[in-house]
Amino acid sequence: MIPVEITRLIPQREPILMVDRLERVEGDSAGTLFLIRDDNFFLEGKRLAEVGIVEHIAQSASALFGYKALQAGVSEPEVRYIGEVKKFRCYRCPVVGETLSTTIKVEMEVEGITLVRGEVRIGDELIAETQMKLSDKT
Repeated sequence: MIPVEITRLIPQREPILMVDRLERVEGDSAGTLFLIRDDNFFLEGKRLAEVGIVEHIAQSASALFGYKALQAGVSEPEVRYIGEVKKFRCYRCPVVGETLSTTIKVEMEVEGITLVRGEVRIGDELIAETQMKLSDKT
């Protein structure tokens, strides 16, 4: 586990904070964990909506970027914006009480645009995956 408070790494705050902690960073990849609680903003009944999964993946990528920025001496997490979501596949929506274990891999960075791949698992079960373009420009 990376011993850094998640709010030092990402700009999001409650009620839309979708990452509990950054577990690991290895080069251009990272792993995060997130427990789905019954007060989650993105719940539909007891299930996390697909848009919540997408937001969780984006925030997981932000945690990686924030960690790297912190290591480089930056004090505030950078805000990035979802520019495009490609090849999103949701095999099932998780429910309250389940913990998402997410792997982020940076595939390419060009002029403020970063292409990442995200995979979300519960235990060994792959529940969602996508490619996402994130931008540091408004």
